[in-house]
Amino acid sequence: MKYALAFLGAFLLSTSAWANVRLPALVGDNMVLQRDANINLWGWADPAEKVTVQFQGRQLSTSAGADGKWKLVLPPVPAGGPYDLVVAGKNTLTLHNVLVGEVWLASGQSNMEWPLNGINNAGTEVETAEFPQIRLFTAKTAVALQPQARLKSPGWQVCTPQTVAAFSAVAFLFGHELHQRYKVPVGLIQSAWGGTPVQSWTSAEGLKPFPEFSTALARFSQTDSSAFAAFTARKEAWYQQFGKVDRGHSPNSPSWASADVNTASWPTLAQPVLWSTVSQLKGFTGIVWLRKTLTVPAASAGKPLELNLGRILVSDSTFFNGQFVGRTVGAEKARRYQVPGNLVQAGENTVAVRVVGNLFFGGGLGGAAADLYAQAGPTRLPLAGEWRYQTGPDLTTMPYEAGLSEVNSQLPQSPAIIYNAMIAPLLPYTMKGVIWYQGESNADDRAEALRYYQLFPALITDWRRQWGTDFPFLFVQLAGYQPNPPAPADEPWARLREAQARALALPATGMATAIDVGEETNIHPKNKQPVAHRLALAAEKVAYRENVVASGPTFKSLTVEGTKVRLRFANTGTGLLPTDSQQLTHCFAVAGADKKFVWATAVVQGNDIVVSAPGVPQPMAVRYNWVNTPQGNFYNKENLPAVPFRTDNW
Repeated sequence: MKYALAFLGAFLLSTSAWANVRLPALVGDNMVLQRDANINLWGWADPAEKVTVQFQGRQLSTSAGADGKWKLVLPPVPAGGPYDLVVAGKNTLTLHNVLVGEVWLASGQSNMEWPLNGINNAGTEVETAEFPQIRLFTAKTAVALQPQARLKSPGWQVCTPQTVAAFSAVAFLFGHELHQRYKVPVGLIQSAWGGTPVQSWTSAEGLKPFPEFSTALARFSQTDSSAFAAFTARKEAWYQQFGKVDRGHSPNSPSWASADVNTASWPTLAQPVLWSTVSQLKGFTGIVWLRKTLTVPAASAGKPLELNLGRILVSDSTFFNGQFVGRTVGAEKARRYQVPGNLVQAGENTVAVRVVGNLFFGGGLGGAAADLYAQAGPTRLPLAGEWRYQTGPDLTTMPYEAGLSEVNSQLPQSPAIIYNAMIAPLLPYTMKGVIWYQGESNADDRAEALRYYQLFPALITDWRRQWGTDFPFLFVQLAGYQPNPPAPADEPWARLREAQARALALPATGMATAIDVGEETNIHPKNKQPVAHRLALAAEKVAYRENVVASGPTFKSLTVEGTKVRLRFANTGTGLLPTDSQQLTHCFAVAGADKKFVWATAVVQGNDIVVSAPGVPQPMAVRYNWVNTPQGNFYNKENLPAVPFRTDNW
């Protein structure tokens, strides 16, 4: 009852405030309006209240509808500013320091969210970022069951070293390059969230062609929003008090990930095991720390090591000798982490795994004993058997309410849930286009990667339909990540990159290939400058219609010449690198009618590449950089990497 009263009080307060004109977070001081385009402005007032907007010598009026919402469209204005913009109803709001220039929405997951202060050369990038004509807007992460009209944000901020440090590195560097090139103000809207799949960013309407999402979407539409909001508030309060109290992360004692923690008094438990099957943890749902001592032979010291932990319910953070080496969410995903050689020492090493269970499904290591091992060069070191363990917070004390808890547990990976909270409230702000960096969360398994062929174009089409315009949509093709198999294989990451490239069939799209800036053991590569530059090149070509080379070589045709295959390319620019007769590195694979790919030899001949392999006398198909972490050295002379490709449709 008390939650219902609180909600009623908040509702009455909000409706009484309707006597004053109100504006969305996007419409405020320091904002950038899109130049040379109709400018959408909107807000709320009393039903039928007259609202007038004055800007640049023009005055337009409208009246709020029965729902209290009003909207005006200002005629196009050239780049310039700063200006004041006045909105008047029963009250008057004057917005100051308004600029007119280029507005871009930057969205996606963690590599778009990754801050400027966390990249290569961060100190210089941040310290020199004093650009009063670049403005930054950050949408706070949120979810909603239905499309929202408002979002939380600190509002538009002038770009300074202080405001840009935590802002998207890719977005800022992209915007800065456009600002320098076109000498106009630039507004950047960051709406990104790490670890989120493409379907979370697509509207329910846009997901109608995908029946696999219909059950979740129906559940969301039938859930009472106010009841869900109240439940979420209770759960957040619980997290503040209990959920973050993890003895393993206490500031008053050493982290349980640390190599020098004394675990002699910790109990032991044979691994792998699900908690629900052993008396020590039966009925416990929460966080469990696991630790194991691993003896590495002297011959493997100082060399990279691979940790294989099988499947874990539900998420894990894994450490080697106290250093973080990887995190994975999802019970269906096999854990395979690369440990850099500088962490691997002869003799005893410590593996620590922080396992987070689930209130509904429990937790634990759910794979087979054979899946639990470390690979040190040719030596396999078993990890199955006794591990030390210690419990953290117990999730069974978390607030539970049938129906609402099940919905809450699916966030934020659920379909449309982020679109509703972080994209819908941006509508219908006028902007030049979108830059997008996402896909990692859809590349974890083959089925998800294959679904991306349809899901990604659906998102682009959906957003354009929602805005009512085919704005330029530029995106980053995933960087390299994870080790490569010893022999050619059909990896999900390669498939997802192809799905991204195929989205270029949609009009007004551009792609920045980032395969050469990835890190095998780091899903968040810090070399963001080339990514932003390649997005800017795509913008120059697609959005600003300049005659520039904006892509590396792309496969065009294949001709079989006896035991060899000749490949021809588009987007060769002023020529290919390496130059004539220089051999390309270990990145091409060729197959015959048996469809078995083997590594091939490839050389540049003019603007063609000739590929062959001794074991394939009658080649039929070629693949390039069809791996997790591409190593190819195939570029054009504009220093743009060739786009990974396959010539087959197998």
